[in-house]
Amino acid sequence: MTEFWLISAPGEKTCQQTWDKLMVATTRTNNLSTNNKFNIPDLKVGTLDVLVGLSDELAKLDTFVESVVKKVAQYMADVLEDSRDKVQENLLANGVDLVTYVTRFQWDMAKYPIKQSLKNISEIISKQVTQIDNDLKARASAYNNLKGNLQNLERKNAGSLLTRSLADIVKKEDFVLDSEYLITMLVVVPKTSYADWQKTYETLAEMVVPRSTKLLFEDNDSGLFSVTLFRKAIDDFKHKARENKFTVRDFQYNEEEMKADKEEMTRLSTDKKKQFGPLVRWLKVNFSEAFIAWIHIKALRVFVESVLRYGLPVNFQAMLLQPNKKNMKKLREVLYDLYKHLDSSAAIIDASMDIPGLNLSQQEYYPYVYYKIDCNLLDFKV
Repeated sequence: MTEFWLISAPGEKTCQQTWDKLMVATTRTNNLSTNNKFNIPDLKVGTLDVLVGLSDELAKLDTFVESVVKKVAQYMADVLEDSRDKVQENLLANGVDLVTYVTRFQWDMAKYPIKQSLKNISEIISKQVTQIDNDLKARASAYNNLKGNLQNLERKNAGSLLTRSLADIVKKEDFVLDSEYLITMLVVVPKTSYADWQKTYETLAEMVVPRSTKLLFEDNDSGLFSVTLFRKAIDDFKHKARENKFTVRDFQYNEEEMKADKEEMTRLSTDKKKQFGPLVRWLKVNFSEAFIAWIHIKALRVFVESVLRYGLPVNFQAMLLQPNKKNMKKLREVLYDLYKHLDSSAAIIDASMDIPGLNLSQQEYYPYVYYKIDCNLLDFKV
């Protein structure tokens, strides 16, 4: 299970007692969840007004940062293409896997100094993650363009003989070049019509050079034949070929153009390889930064909500529960019994009431502070 429930309850005589009670209720006898203390430092409380406003802002920031974390993770999966099983090992926070980071969470004092006000800390996180989001858009756009151009060229060099590029199939010696009167044309003939082609090609126009056809290349369905004729017979030949279900490809042998195409493909391929390493490194670093920022927002939200609900002085225990998948419903019931005394209206609360700062919604309101953290950030299961 990669889902965690981050909850808080007020300290009894001590916060340790709150923790012990939870442990007895959820792990001693019934193995409902694996629990860890979630350490939140002594943050600056500020005024009630600021806390109420901040509660709403943090809810929006939480949603935004989670979306950026998911975008970076998903783009990492896109960039790693064939190595999608390697995605998970690149999605780390501070060098450890996400579950380890969350369960051993320690506030980063250097990045988010606790002497700053809560509002300042949330603004630091907001600026940092907005920058990551903007950088991701720019980097993804540049890399996607490069990848798209390369795929277009690769597509041209693959697929059916009716549409694909012929540059890497034909050779100079397949053509009559620099002749005032003669021209070599390339014709796609279905495999089932080879015999018809050999019988009829010399008679498709008046000035076809006898015995000039050669099979140059085959794919699953067709063959590419060359044929030499006089220039003045081109239109007549094309028309008759079409009637016989032979497709004349418009192709001029031009060494310089073909060389330019090959060079362009090599350049794009080299550029993609050059950009791949630094891009994956950037994604790793910034995924870690964004994920760490996200968990700090969860910590801020627990702190703000706990102060708003349980009052001052600050006295609550934040706890991280990893529910046992089979027992989630039972765990909810046990937590409700444990904490229902905290809010007599919890059972009958009207979800349509809009109480500023309490972010109520039918699914999410419990008598204890609760936020979900889901570490499975990708659309596909790795």
